[in-house]
Amino acid sequence: MNNRTLKDLLYEQVARVGKALASPKRLEMLEMLAQGEKAVETVAAEVAIDVKLASAHLKALKEARLVQSRRDGKRMIYRLSGADVAQLGVTLRDVAEEHLVELRLALQQMMTEPDRLAQVSRKELMARAKRGEVVVLDVRPPDEFDTAHLPFARSMPLAELEQRLGELPRDTEIVAYCRGPFCLMSDEAVRLLTQRGFRARKTFDGVSEWRAAGLPLAKP
Repeated sequence: MNNRTLKDLLYEQVARVGKALASPKRLEMLEMLAQGEKAVETVAAEVAIDVKLASAHLKALKEARLVQSRRDGKRMIYRLSGADVAQLGVTLRDVAEEHLVELRLALQQMMTEPDRLAQVSRKELMARAKRGEVVVLDVRPPDEFDTAHLPFARSMPLAELEQRLGELPRDTEIVAYCRGPFCLMSDEAVRLLTQRGFRARKTFDGVSEWRAAGLPLAKP
């Protein structure tokens, strides 16, 4: 094999990953799976496509070795092949945000009220939560919290939030988070909390961003 053929082969293998990522739905699926393993049906419902199409997308990710699968009875369960895949998703999004003004504008539209965004560093947020000066609220589904969550976070899924408001202190600031910058569950949580008289903000961080920054995560 000559050098040109070898180089072509090497770049072709790397391009397999790029091709697998060249789909908005697959990127969203990777973000979901970074929270923990999911059944195909769950993934399909979350990304708003049918199960057959979701299976095809997951198959493409599997062929690029980005995800793995296991069978649980009649269900197929998928998970990331490693933490580095979640890191790749964060890096790709950071690069896109740095160079694509369209993405920055879209993110600004998500945060129409800047004062609702927590203005503290990750380490300061962790320190304040440890001291009880702020309640870090994880509004993702319970199974995702059980897989990994931010230190000192409290699980209160968005679907349960309104019924569980009595469990939250009214004299302490609340910082909500979900699956990362593109996740809207924390926005909904902050909107509900502020309407009910709580001091609430959100952070764009999720477990993938926390891990990518080299900070510790917690498990029950």
